[in-house]
Amino acid sequence: VISTSEVFPFPPPVTDCVEAHRVCSTDPRCQALYRGLELCAADAAVSPLGEQAASECLERQDALLAKHPSLLACKCQRGFRKEERCLRIYWRVRLLPGRDELEISPYDDSLIDSRMASLVSVPSFRLPDGENQCLKAAQDCGLYEKCGALRSEYVLACTKPVPGTIRCNQYKCHRALRRFLERVPEEYSLGVLFCPCTNTLCGERRRKTIVPSCSYQDAESLQPNCLHQQSFCRRDDLCRSRLADFLSNCQPSHLTASGCLKDSPGLCLRAYAGLIGTIVTPNYISNSSADVSLWCNCEGSGNQWQECLRLQRLFTHNNCLRESTLCLNRPSVLTPDTLLLGCE
Repeated sequence: VISTSEVFPFPPPVTDCVEAHRVCSTDPRCQALYRGLELCAADAAVSPLGEQAASECLERQDALLAKHPSLLACKCQRGFRKEERCLRIYWRVRLLPGRDELEISPYDDSLIDSRMASLVSVPSFRLPDGENQCLKAAQDCGLYEKCGALRSEYVLACTKPVPGTIRCNQYKCHRALRRFLERVPEEYSLGVLFCPCTNTLCGERRRKTIVPSCSYQDAESLQPNCLHQQSFCRRDDLCRSRLADFLSNCQPSHLTASGCLKDSPGLCLRAYAGLIGTIVTPNYISNSSADVSLWCNCEGSGNQWQECLRLQRLFTHNNCLRESTLCLNRPSVLTPDTLLLGCE
């Protein structure tokens, strides 16, 4: 007798990495192998592993994943209380990944949560051309208590100078920005981030939404090299995860209507927003366009010049990101399904 599951196979539920690690910790052998990988990670954080040490660490990794393959298949949830702990586990069992480490998102998108449907209501009304739609989005945020409170929180954190200096505490600024984007419904938070503009006054408000003078500029306002910025990001579990999520969900393609390889504008917009409040916080380039970029350049890249340019162009010339933003601002043709699966 053929079972229903054989005729209509359903993918198995995605295991949370914290749960996968809990199961591992009940097995002394698995727990010992995982602790060994943590030691490998600690050593690698200080200096590159030597050939013998790297080989030993790979043996531990292979033995661990052979015994508990759920650790390799596990994923994490954005904005959850245990997110950073989950991401730590996710990356520890991928201590020595290949070059494609940032092409796979550590986040679980198998079940799109109901908040994604709220994206369609961001531009549910349009003001006459020339009106400051970003001001209207900010006013709407202020009328919703949680949005207004968390926005005031990050503005204060990103503008209050550290005692004895003229600079803000960038760590607190980033943390407050992430709290805003993770806890405020997306019809408000993404409305503020992606409001359409037709004049420079509106563009100025939109560009300053994430307080650029604190969120990504250093004390001298000197742009770092983009590859150096990416390298620092990859040393931080959260930043590396958010960057991998963006590269996975905003991968451009000429073969889909949305311009996205995954054909999901909603996932791309959420992945882009997830970068804000990290080392690689992006922003609008100017007050007169909707083009975005990282705060970095490719000076001093040497023989990695082309690699650096490719990283820059994932923001400045990304058709998936551009079309996703345009899709958000065409409410007349949108439903929750068209936002997630494509936009005509």
